[in-house]
Amino acid sequence: MREAGPGRDAPLAVRAVRGLRLTELGLGAAQLGNLYRNTSDAEAEATIDAAWEAGIRVFDTAPHYGLGLSERRLGAGLRERPRDHYVLSTKVGRLLEPSPERAHLQDDEGFVVPAAARRVRDYSRDGVLRSIEDSLARLGTDRIDIVYLHDPDEPEMFAQASSEGIGALIELREQGVVRAVGAGMNAAEPLAELIRRADVDLVMCAGRHSLLDHAATDELLPLAHDRGVGIVAAGVYNSGLLSRPRPDADARYDYLPAPQELLARTNRIADLCEEHGVTLPDAATQFPLANPAVVCAVVGVRGVDQVASLLTRYRTPIPDALWAALADAGLIPPSSPAKGSR
Repeated sequence: MREAGPGRDAPLAVRAVRGLRLTELGLGAAQLGNLYRNTSDAEAEATIDAAWEAGIRVFDTAPHYGLGLSERRLGAGLRERPRDHYVLSTKVGRLLEPSPERAHLQDDEGFVVPAAARRVRDYSRDGVLRSIEDSLARLGTDRIDIVYLHDPDEPEMFAQASSEGIGALIELREQGVVRAVGAGMNAAEPLAELIRRADVDLVMCAGRHSLLDHAATDELLPLAHDRGVGIVAAGVYNSGLLSRPRPDADARYDYLPAPQELLARTNRIADLCEEHGVTLPDAATQFPLANPAVVCAVVGVRGVDQVASLLTRYRTPIPDALWAALADAGLIPPSSPAKGSR
C-alpha cells in the first residue's frame, strides 16, 4: 500500500455524495464569527481568499457563529466567486431574535460580538423555513447547498428535529431550494438514529471521529457507508488537543480541561508520530479521511498562516507503518486506517 497523504504539491482531492462534489478539506467559518477573539473584516476576507487559492471549495457556517457575523462575512467573501464552483452549508435550529437592550453586553456563548440578538432553539417547520430565509439574506445568495439541523442534542430537541425539522428540510430539497440535508451534532448515536429514520444526504460528526475519539467507528460510519450517506468530519483536533505537536498541560477537550488520562494518551500518539517522522496534527488531519464514509473534513481556521498550515498537514505523506503502530498499541481501532490510502 502506498503512503497516505496526497503529496506536498498535490491539489485537494474531491469526493462525491448524492450529486455533490466536495473537496476533502472544507473551511469551517466559526472563527469568522469572532470565536474566542476578535477577527477583523480584513483578516476574515484574507482567510477566505487563502482558502480559495488553496483549492478549498467547501465552506461551512451557521447563524450561531457570531450571531450571524460568520454568515455575513462568508457571504461577502464568496460573493464574486462562481456560484457553481463551491459548496456552501449552513445550519438551522437557532433562530436569532433581536435583543437591542443587551447590545451593550458581549455574547456569552464564546463569540466576541455584541449580544444584540439572542438564540432561540427551534426545530419546527416554521422555524426551519424562517431560519433558511434569514440565512439567505445574511449570506447574500439565492441558494444554499447543504443545510444541517444544528445540535439537537437534548431528547426533546431531537424528537422534533428528527421528525418535523428534517421533514421540512426534505421538503425544501424536493422543491430544489436546497441540494442536500442532514444534521450536525457532537454525539454519534443520534446521528446514526437520524440516518435510520430519515432520507438524509450527509451528517456532520463533530469530534467523535478523530485520531483520539472513536465513538463513531462501530455504528455511525458503517451505517452511513451502507446507506450512501456522507460523513463530514468536524472537530478533528478535539478542541485543540490535537492541534499542536504536543498538547499543553492545560489543553482542553470538548471545551473543558482535558483529563490527565486523555493527555497521556495524546502524548503516546505524539510519540509514535514523531518516531515515524510526522507530527500529531498531520495525523489528526488525515485520520478521518482514511474512512471511506467520510467525504470531507471541515476545519476551522483564522488567517492566511493557518490556511497554509492546514494544507501542509493534509499533504504530508504519512507512512502506513504509523497507522499500524497506532493500531498495535490500541490507540486507534484495528481496522483504521489500515487501508492507508485515500
